[in-house]
Amino acid sequence: MNSRWDSDVPQGQMDIHPLGWGLVMMRAVLLVILVFGGLAVLLTLRLFERPLFGQGRPVTPHITQFVCKTSFFVMGIRRRTIGKPMLHRGAVVANHTSWLDIFTLNAAQRIYFVSKSEVAGWPGIGWLARATGTVFIERNPKRAREQTQVFQQRLLHNHRLLFFPEGTSTDGLQVLSFKTTLFQAFFAPQLHDAIWIQPVSVSYKAPKGADARFYGWWGDMTFGGHLVETLSVWRQGHVTTCYHPPIKVSDFQNRKDLALACENQIRDGHQTDVSGQ
Repeated sequence: MNSRWDSDVPQGQMDIHPLGWGLVMMRAVLLVILVFGGLAVLLTLRLFERPLFGQGRPVTPHITQFVCKTSFFVMGIRRRTIGKPMLHRGAVVANHTSWLDIFTLNAAQRIYFVSKSEVAGWPGIGWLARATGTVFIERNPKRAREQTQVFQQRLLHNHRLLFFPEGTSTDGLQVLSFKTTLFQAFFAPQLHDAIWIQPVSVSYKAPKGADARFYGWWGDMTFGGHLVETLSVWRQGHVTTCYHPPIKVSDFQNRKDLALACENQIRDGHQTDVSGQ
């Protein structure tokens, strides 16, 4: 995971006591059973869903949502939702704090993530991403037209695509400037007048006594180390997902204006929740 901004990485935020290691083992086993058991059910159902509905996925996203909701129960992290997911056809954009965002945003609504192509090759995570319908993209201008067509097909099949315009995860205390490249896809003629974008702010409150950046994942942090530390806490913090009013793409002249409008809503919502904690 690469970082392009300054925030020191805390080394060993807290000592893990024997009870904490017991929690890690118990929660890890339950999560493995839940996630991979859910994956097995999803893949089985997909054998029937694909021939009948093609790109459409009327059943399997419910499995993903159930797994993600239940994962928070297993981890002990409380969830709070403000606002409602939009009913319009379109995409969702959110700030990015850590791998927990995948569970957070999937638990709140049925969505499909947009991810860099490298993730498809990651052991375990790549399999899960492909199975749940993730759209993989390459950061290559030569592939822009092809990727726009993929976006178009998925969005017009009423798939709710979600991407993180910051381009990296953070310490959870700030929202970085948005990259505008992916917003250009929404200005394709077939999408421009039919698509809405819903900005979503995601904010985390750390467990009592922990660093305020406890749930952030950035810099040289490893996934394994962050996962273990997260699972070791008995009294967890909570996550708030705030759904802002959806924005109609056709109301904007270009991708930069659209991206800035989304960024401002997300930053304001994030800072309001963080400062109020």
